[in-house]
Amino acid sequence: FYRYGTSSRRQSWPPWKTVLIFLGVVAILGVTIGLLVHFLAVGRVYYYQGDFRISGVIYNESCENAASQNSTDLSKDIETKMLYTFHNSSIYKEYVNSEVIKLLPSANGSSVQLQLTFKFPPAKRDLMRTKIKAILRKMLEDNMTFWNAVPDSIKLTEISKANYEMLTNNCKVVGDDWRKLIAGNKMVRAEGADWGLPAGSCVERQANCGLDRGRVALSAAHALKNNSADWTVSFGTTLNKPYMTRKVQNIIFHENYSSPAVVNDIALVQLAEEVSFTKYVRRICLPEAQMELPENASVVVTGWGVLYMNGPHPVVLQEAFLKIIDNENCNAPHALSNLVTDEMLCAGFMSGEADACQNDSGGPLAYPDSRNIWHLVGIVSWGDGCGKKNKPGVYTRVTSYRDWITSKTGL
Repeated sequence: FYRYGTSSRRQSWPPWKTVLIFLGVVAILGVTIGLLVHFLAVGRVYYYQGDFRISGVIYNESCENAASQNSTDLSKDIETKMLYTFHNSSIYKEYVNSEVIKLLPSANGSSVQLQLTFKFPPAKRDLMRTKIKAILRKMLEDNMTFWNAVPDSIKLTEISKANYEMLTNNCKVVGDDWRKLIAGNKMVRAEGADWGLPAGSCVERQANCGLDRGRVALSAAHALKNNSADWTVSFGTTLNKPYMTRKVQNIIFHENYSSPAVVNDIALVQLAEEVSFTKYVRRICLPEAQMELPENASVVVTGWGVLYMNGPHPVVLQEAFLKIIDNENCNAPHALSNLVTDEMLCAGFMSGEADACQNDSGGPLAYPDSRNIWHLVGIVSWGDGCGKKNKPGVYTRVTSYRDWITSKTGL
């Protein structure tokens, strides 16, 4: 018997489908391999907070101030030894940076808070943390004679970039970040500050200041003139787009301020709301009263004043790199003829060149110490023109008013 029926021909698999599947598999493999390579070989930045105890250094108020000489000397020694230790370790290629943030009180001594930065592939994360902690411990063991450090007290915690930036929002900056630290804190009056006002009348509506703490700024008394509730402080490096603004709660003028002689030309500006420090807005440290600036020390002045005498105002914060000039030279007959008192300091160049100018009044004169901690050493006060030969700028010497600042603020 025969079974009758219809027969059908098997359809062939289209070649383009095979090619499509092949390309898809290759793409998936490529992505997988790429992710593996990235995870195993490509480095990313990791941030750590470290802490250890020193029994040989008893904590006191000078330790709390990162800018104090005691704190500076100890911190610089620790940072130097950390740098040497990591540069001579097995992970020197992964090491990026380390620094002492501050000293804290601890039982029978002090606690040192550190920040460390490394770059390595994610696959080495656990191993690197173990190595970093071991290297820090070895550093403490090698320096027990100098610091009386306690090696067993070392702690190391990985932190986020945001927490790292908050941790390092002190007076210490690296590279071009100094511009953020001294970024011109501009004070303007609420009722329509006008950049076009002639010299002399602008001081009631626009001034500069240097921020020291979350709610306190320093400025020149002559730049503020009266205690107005209409003042606002803007933080930023461009005129029209500040990072933040704060209203002024009160202005405290020095009791012995005298004009037009510009004696005791200093004022404290108390803000109505605390400033939130960020990567772009940072404080500047007050110097100790004993700080002495050597002649030719490098300083930086910033401000929103005119670009040259009777010239236009800038739209971007200006900075000038200056040198400290000894008061004796500044008071020479061919210079400022004994007009500069001990409560003032001179900065600039006897040859002229860079200088503060009109409407820079109240701006900060900043000095970096050996640890790159920036100090507010001067406040733009007065001058004879802008950048004239033998006529350097004159600044209120902040160290002369440390006791006064402390009496008003507790700082």
